[in-house]
Order: sequence, then C-alpha cells, then structure tokens
Amino acid sequence: MAVYVDDFRVPWRDEKWSHLLADTAGELHAFAARLGLQRRHFQHEPARPWKDHYDVPEAKRRQAIGLGARPISFGEAAQILRARRQALREVPTSSRSSAPRVAPGGRDRES
Repeated sequence: MAVYVDDFRVPWRDEKWSHLLADTAGELHAFAARLGLQRRHFQHEPARPWKDHYDVPEAKRRQAIGLGARPISFGEAAQILRARRQALREVPTSSRSSAPRVAPGGRDRES
C-alpha cells in the first residue's frame, strides 16, 4: 500500500496544485487527514472511482512527501489510474455495487 503525490502543478488561484492519491480509499483519507485536508475536498466521481484523489497546493505537496508520500511524475500517476480502471473493469458488475444500475434519464437498466 502506498500514497503518491504527482508533479502536475497546475496553476489555480495563485497556487500550483498537484494530485494526492493512494492504493486504497481508506489509506488516502487517513493520509489526507494527517495532512490536515478536509474530507469535503476529496475529488470523487461515482462514475469514475479510479480517479479518486485530493488536490494539494505546493506547500501540502512538500509536506506530504515529508510524511512519506512517494513523489511521482504526472505520467506515472496516469499509469496508476489506468491500472485502477482496468482492475475495476475486471471485477464482475455484481461485485462492484449492490445498488441498481440506472441508465441516463433515471430508468433502471436491465441486466
């Protein structure tokens, strides 16, 4: 298990921001709490769970590295996300969620 911080450093609101990600959601949230990040800043799209991350400004990026996050390139982060996406594709649909699948427009999809 590992926590990673990439070198993306996209400018936004007078800061440069990177992505904090981890091998598991639990590990990501625990590490984010150690960094003082608020859970409401967690970036999560239910349709794309492989992209779960926190955005961190440069000072938090350096702090994360000091706490043990592994610095990686943006390209390495993309490889990790692709591997997660592929792993999720290999999990049978019934194992992903017990919630009914809903098609666009709100109608239940037939399995």
